[in-house]
Amino acid sequence: MQTYVALLYSITLGEGRRVVMSDLKAMAEGLGLKNVRTLVATGNLVFESGKTSIATLEKRLESAFEQAFGRHVDIIVRSAGDWLKLAASNPFPAESADAGDQVAVRVMRKAVAEDAISELRTRAAEDEKVHLVGGDIWVAFSRERPSSRLLAAANHKRLGVGTSRNWNTIRKLAEMVAT
Repeated sequence: MQTYVALLYSITLGEGRRVVMSDLKAMAEGLGLKNVRTLVATGNLVFESGKTSIATLEKRLESAFEQAFGRHVDIIVRSAGDWLKLAASNPFPAESADAGDQVAVRVMRKAVAEDAISELRTRAAEDEKVHLVGGDIWVAFSRERPSSRLLAAANHKRLGVGTSRNWNTIRKLAEMVAT
């Protein structure tokens, strides 16, 4: 058995309707996934499965989610080893230690090319940073500004399927897969 992390793009089903983590866990268990755990109400799963391709796991989870909840949601899956590698590659360790909720990574289904990051950098405020590491986009957001132009610029249309998680979530998921 291998351990995996699954990240749901958005778990809002409509006005006033959210996915309850126990229902999400039950959906994953219904697929035969083992030792399924969630991280609070963040739309993240950690589970075990026989060795299979990431694409197959993503398709199975997306299909089951649509069947269970009536809406398609993109789901990004990474192996435990790849998740630990992602967490270890944080290019903003000082910023993460100071304010873990201000550092995020957009975990991509397909690696983003270096040239796609240049437009994001033009949208960054003077005190924001953007780095591409292993095809995923890391951002250190401004602590002074309540909103950022980077969020709108880092969307599916421009960069492909991906979903963002802050450093606090990344670290907690790494702890979950390491145990």
